[in-house]
Amino acid sequence: MLRVRIWGDRGSIPCPGKDTVIYGGNTSCLEIRADEKLVIIDFGTGIKPLGDWLMANDFKKGPIAADIFISHTHWDHIMGFPMFTPLFLPTTRLRIRGPVSYEDETLEQIIGAQLTYRYWPIRISELSAHIEYAQIKETSLDLGDGLWVTTKYLNHPILCLGYRFEYKGKSIVTAYDNEPFRNLFPTDPEDPSYDEDAAREGEATVKEENEKLLRFFQGADVLIHDSQYTAAEYKTHLGWGHSSFEHAINAAHKARVKKLILFHHDPNRTDAQMEKLETEYKTRVAEKTSMEVMMAREGLVVEA
Repeated sequence: MLRVRIWGDRGSIPCPGKDTVIYGGNTSCLEIRADEKLVIIDFGTGIKPLGDWLMANDFKKGPIAADIFISHTHWDHIMGFPMFTPLFLPTTRLRIRGPVSYEDETLEQIIGAQLTYRYWPIRISELSAHIEYAQIKETSLDLGDGLWVTTKYLNHPILCLGYRFEYKGKSIVTAYDNEPFRNLFPTDPEDPSYDEDAAREGEATVKEENEKLLRFFQGADVLIHDSQYTAAEYKTHLGWGHSSFEHAINAAHKARVKKLILFHHDPNRTDAQMEKLETEYKTRVAEKTSMEVMMAREGLVVEA
């Protein structure tokens, strides 16, 4: 069985409070299980309740071991690391992988920089767990026991990876933080900066890159896709590295995805607003396709 559980689904910053109880206020953290094999995506603040749950459940069965994949190193995706309780157990074994944008710093240095006295009372050298770090690019990896992961670069201000997990004929794909590729060259011949060759090449490149993402999503049983904005909001956030609900739904439909989870919610979005949007988009999709669409919410479990 391949399934995903959501422990954090907000973007940018944690947003606890009475208006985020239903959908949750923790930043990105996913738990994926291939039968009992554990994979974690991102160290957002959702890693804290996940760590507590692992201590109360998995630890009873034996030492905790996990493959951990970081989508990218923006703070909202790594800030929960110091509060992950299994880090303080000598029996814990973690393999942490992710992309790095600045080659003069390793993945360990970037994540571990939070564990310095200027930010935190415990240093990274004081952690008891056995931790292996590896910088990765676009690749395919055998995680053992029949579980494979394929990585794909997304469109974000720093290097960011999407992940496609495949197990016993089922697949779960993540695509956040991600913005659709667009032509940065002027396409209007009346524009003083217009260059016909550049505009044409830009259009061809954009088409190619967006089609690569569709192939990455193709036929996924579950796609967890960035949807921080509505289409109207997206127009004022070009280049921020995030998608609209409409783009995520359209891309998933083109790729024949079976279940789409809308993810990386705007921190200003209240539960009431989220419920209204979820109802609206579910209704729209149901009129045109059998694809199942749902908003991510903390505690949601979806089986591939």
